[in-house]
Amino acid sequence: MDNKIKHLEMIQAVIQRMANNSFQLKGWAVTLVGVMGALSTTRDDKGFFLLAFIPILAFWGLDSFYLQLERKFTILYKNITEKDDKGIDFDMDLRHIIVADEDQRRLMFWNCVFSKSETWFYGSITVAVIILVVVMRFFW
Repeated sequence: MDNKIKHLEMIQAVIQRMANNSFQLKGWAVTLVGVMGALSTTRDDKGFFLLAFIPILAFWGLDSFYLQLERKFTILYKNITEKDDKGIDFDMDLRHIIVADEDQRRLMFWNCVFSKSETWFYGSITVAVIILVVVMRFFW
């Protein structure tokens, strides 16, 4: 039983690291978009703010990748809980996980990109940038 607990702790640490990475990426995305907004107000070229879409897309993709990994490690965790202590080999290879049919779709990258947490966060930033671009273009 001790091996099983150690293996589960290892997997839980990886899941926690993926969640922390996701949190930091969201912070960096907001920071860079804010910096782009601040720089665009001081420049004569108001189209400069359109560059804010580059970090949004980059961080959205990277954050979705971490979410996909987090989901895979969660399934690995579930697989390990179902093993007996003699079957524990401390394998962390995600290619060997057993995925249920209902989890198959959740693991696809595009489903992670358009998950609720990703879409609400990065979608709202994108909408805010679009509104600011329109306001700066026509009313500034």
